[in-house]
Amino acid sequence: MNCVRSSLYKCVSLALATLLASSTYADIPRTQSGHPDFSGIWQTLSAADSGLEAHESRPDAPPSPGIVEGGVIPYTAAALEQREQNFNERLVRDPARQCFSLGTPRGIYYPEPFEILQRERDVTVLFQFSHRPRTIHTNDSLHPEGPIGFWFGDSRAKWEGDTLVVDVADFNADTWLDSAGNFHSDQLHVTERWHFIDENTLQYDATLEDAAVYTKPWNLSVQLHRHREPNFQLIENTCYTHDYDQYYPVPSGG
Repeated sequence: MNCVRSSLYKCVSLALATLLASSTYADIPRTQSGHPDFSGIWQTLSAADSGLEAHESRPDAPPSPGIVEGGVIPYTAAALEQREQNFNERLVRDPARQCFSLGTPRGIYYPEPFEILQRERDVTVLFQFSHRPRTIHTNDSLHPEGPIGFWFGDSRAKWEGDTLVVDVADFNADTWLDSAGNFHSDQLHVTERWHFIDENTLQYDATLEDAAVYTKPWNLSVQLHRHREPNFQLIENTCYTHDYDQYYPVPSGG
């Protein structure tokens, strides 16, 4: 790199930026085949699950600036009325309060950690909530003939450079997108994009399409942070057993 005195500052700045970029790129963990390795335990620091759109605090949830591109989910008029009804009845109707699977994409920004286990043919996402797994197939396979109605949808992915692009289809209509009543139908189609910002931060973007509920596709975006605390691990949150706790034997000495 040739530098003259008049542009020394710019030259040094460019060199430092180039060094930083190459260092960050080199620090990204990779599999033996060279793809980014997302293995680890992750969690959002956002309050997105309390409401995808920006909202103030309420008795059952903290405030949030929202994670929806443009700020507003483009509901049809009828779907907006349904969302308002969901919100008013959220404390009893939220599927998460009934310990149902969180669904996609809600499981990613729900306020509990999840673990990614990665190998060449698939990526497994294991959620602490209800301890349920989601499989993202990366072996060039196709969606099965449906409809089947999966809780997490059926996920088939491909790599575009260092970004994992996931096509998710064949949902049921039994999950919500957050605890504020935002919802979808069984026609939901989600396109996810996962990539590293640095070795301990993931960028997660999703485009949601559902002609039965939304007037157009819309996007959400959230960052995920790697848990690095010593001995951190998922603790099975089997909330669906709570109604049966009275029948469990009390551990000796406890």
